[in-house]
Amino acid sequence: MIEATSCGGVVIFRGKILLLYKNIKNKYEGWVLPKGTVEPDEEYKDTALREVLEESGAKASIIKYIGKSDYTFTVPEDTVNKSVHWYLMMADSYYSKPQREEFFVDSGYYKYHEAYHLLKFSNEKQILEKAYAEYIDLKRSNLWGNKKYF
Repeated sequence: MIEATSCGGVVIFRGKILLLYKNIKNKYEGWVLPKGTVEPDEEYKDTALREVLEESGAKASIIKYIGKSDYTFTVPEDTVNKSVHWYLMMADSYYSKPQREEFFVDSGYYKYHEAYHLLKFSNEKQILEKAYAEYIDLKRSNLWGNKKYF
């Protein structure tokens, strides 16, 4: 069993959520949240910010830690046990540019119900639900955008 750790973000701008569309030689297709592997000596929040920027081109800031999702998948020679640490993030604009080297062919900001239905994986849908509920609570309290609560 291979242990792997990634970090990512639920990136929101003006109430819309950033998604990326991945297509690897037509074998894997689907909308996902930006995330990626932790590099040696890198803090989780730094990984999340770096991966969001690399995969989507979006400049975002962390609002708060949302939680962790765990899942397993198989590769030809082994099974991978993966943990992903998620952060609620705020983007500074609607700008996004999918990272072609990682097989992202499209990206964009979507309303909550659209993003929820577009997401390929149920664990990412659960993280989206949790992050969006936090976003709504912060918005209701007039705290969204203050950057004082991290």
